[in-house]
Amino acid sequence: MSDTLVGPVEIVGAGLIGTSIALACRRAGLEVLLTDPSDDHLRTASGLGAGRASAPGDRPQLVVVAVPPDHLAQEIGRALAGDAVVTDVGSVKAAPLAALAGVPGIARYVGGHPMAGSERSGPLAASAALFDGRPWAVTPHPESDPAAVGLVEELAALCGAVPVRLTPEEHDKAVARTSHVPHLMASLAAGALAGAPAGHLALSGQGVRDVTRVAAGDPALYGQIVAANAAAVGALLTGVRARLDAVIEALAAGDRAGVERVLGEGVRGTRAIPGKHGGTPRPTGAVFVAVPDHPGELARLFADAGESGVNIEDVRIDHDPGRPVGLVELIVDEDRAEHLLDSLESRGWVTHR
Repeated sequence: MSDTLVGPVEIVGAGLIGTSIALACRRAGLEVLLTDPSDDHLRTASGLGAGRASAPGDRPQLVVVAVPPDHLAQEIGRALAGDAVVTDVGSVKAAPLAALAGVPGIARYVGGHPMAGSERSGPLAASAALFDGRPWAVTPHPESDPAAVGLVEELAALCGAVPVRLTPEEHDKAVARTSHVPHLMASLAAGALAGAPAGHLALSGQGVRDVTRVAAGDPALYGQIVAANAAAVGALLTGVRARLDAVIEALAAGDRAGVERVLGEGVRGTRAIPGKHGGTPRPTGAVFVAVPDHPGELARLFADAGESGVNIEDVRIDHDPGRPVGLVELIVDEDRAEHLLDSLESRGWVTHR
C-alpha cells in the first residue's frame, strides 16, 4: 500500500461534496474517476472538469464514497471488494462502521467527514475551494492500517482542509453538538414562520435569516443524518428540552432573572466557538454602512475599507424592505472599529456603530 496519494482517485457519488473533492483532486493534478447512478450528475461533473466516468478495469488507489447515509455501508463494502483504500464523507461514523463488521479488507477503510457544505446540492454547486481552511474529521477504527490513515489525511490536506483525527464515537458526539442539533433548532425556528401572517414576516431582519439559514437543506437527507446519529442527538436534545422548559416556566412566573440565566448560557456558548483559524475569539465591533443597491457599490465599499488599513473579519448584509438600500455590517477588531467608521465617513459613506 502506497503511503503517498498519486491516484487515481475514484469518487462514488457526484453530488456537491463528491464533485468538490473531485475538482480539488483535479486541481492537484490527480486522475479522477467518477461513479454515480445519475447520468445527469456524471455528465455535469465531467463537464465541470471533475474527472471522467469510471470504467471496468480501472484501478483506483483511493475510493471516496460520497453517497447519502442510508447507502454508505453498502457502497463502502462494495469498494472494499477491490484493493483500494476506502474513505467516505458521511456525517455519521459509528453506524456505518458497525454495519461493516466482518467485511474483508476493513483495514483499508478509514472514515472521513469534511466539515463544509451548503444548503445547495448537486454538482453545479460544487467548488474546488469548498474545503479550504475547513476541518476534515478523519476517524480511523482499531483495525485501520496506518498507511490508509495517512492517505486519507493526505487527501484532506490536498483539498485545502485541516485533518482532525477523532474516534468514530467522539466524532458522532461532536457533530451532534455542533451540526445536527443546531440544524434541528434552525428547523424548529423556521417552522414557526410557516403560515405566519404576511404583516409579521414583513418585519423579518438579518437575525431570523441567520438563525434559519441551514433549515433550507433537504429534509430527506438531513432526516437520514439525524436518524443515523439518534443516540448522540437524543441525549443533547434532552438537555435542550430542559432549558426550554426552564424558559417557559420562568415566563409564566414572571421570572425575568430565570430567562436571563438561559440567555447568559447562550452568550457563554457563543464565546466557546473557536475564533479565526481556530484561535481564541477576539473582541469584535460592528460598523454598519448604508449601501445603495446598485452594481459596483459593494466593490467600492470594500475598496474604501481596504484603504483604511482595517482588516474585515466578517460581513453581513440586510436589505431595507422599503428602500433600494442594503445595510452592510462590517465586523472588525473592536479597537479598529472607530477608525474604520471615521475613514468610511470621510469617503462619503453613511455609517453608524
